[in-house]
Parts: sequence; C-alpha cells; structure tokens
Amino acid sequence: MSRMMFLLPLVVTIFLSACDAPPHPADLPPQTAQQLAELTTGILALGPNVDVTEAKRAAKIAFEYPRQLAIEYRVTDPPLVHNAKVNAGLRTRGLCWHWAQDLERRLTQENFKTLDLHRAIANSRKSFRIEHSTVIISQKGDTLYQGLVLDPWRNGGLLYWGSPQADTRYDWLPAQLVLDERAAEQG
Repeated sequence: MSRMMFLLPLVVTIFLSACDAPPHPADLPPQTAQQLAELTTGILALGPNVDVTEAKRAAKIAFEYPRQLAIEYRVTDPPLVHNAKVNAGLRTRGLCWHWAQDLERRLTQENFKTLDLHRAIANSRKSFRIEHSTVIISQKGDTLYQGLVLDPWRNGGLLYWGSPQADTRYDWLPAQLVLDERAAEQG
C-alpha cells in the first residue's frame, strides 16, 4: 500500500504532462547567434562596468552548459516529471537546485571580475510551497534584483533568461534570506 501511495504522484505527473514533453537533450535546438548576441547584450546592459569579454563568456556558458547537464541528468521529460523521477530514485540529478548549483559552479570557474553570481529561491513564502531555485548574474556589486535570471531547469536544458522583476512565473528572493526565514520559523 505505501509503495502504491509513493508511485501515485509519479504516475499522475507523467499522465498529466505526457503532451508537454520537451525535446530529447540530443535534439535540443542549437542556440542561434542572435540568441547568444541578445543574452550578451543583456549582460552588458547590467551596467557600464561589465567587461565585453566576460559578458560573451558568461552568455556562451549559460547557453551551452545546461545542454551538457541535460544529457548528464538524462532529461527526457518535462521538468516536473523529471523531478518525480529524481525523487523516486530513477534519476540522480535534475532538480532545479541541481541545475542552479551546477550552472553557478561552472560560471564561478571563470573568475569574473565585473560580474557577480547570486542564488535565488522563488515561492518560499507561499502556503503551498513548490519552491524553485536559480542563479542570477549581475554587474559586480549589484543585487540580484538588478541582474538577469539564468534558469535552465524550467525548459529542460533550454535557457530561460530575463530580469527577476519581469519573470512573472516566480517571485525571486535571495537564497540566504529564504534559508534565514526557514531557520527562524523552526525556532
């Protein structure tokens, strides 16, 4: 009985999202030169002190590395179905915080001098919490609210990017603030 109750959410999630499957990671459309240029321009627009070479490198990594992760994570389903597989032990990685952690780690290796990285969590203050994590890039010294969301999870390896305020799906907060609020709630 308990095994059935454990599998029920997985079965329901798979059923409900069967019509919304993303492309297989090997079939993801390549990013175009225009998309790369747009993200580079977006990163440069974060402030006058952003180095052009760093902006280009960050944009290239933000597009390419999630594709590699999609293959490593063995993503073949929409994000919520993949999450259910991870939670059921059928996949080892691919939750949103894995994507955020791995992308942040890869971007950190670049030792950017004019860019900062921030971790953010959304939906932590909602009564029905399905939280979401991401990495945000900003000009050095700026807050995450002045940056750009780099979210590879929501499209299974295809990068979503945009300002935190324009991201109508999520209400982003600094990850440390969310963790502090949780600690205070637990007393």
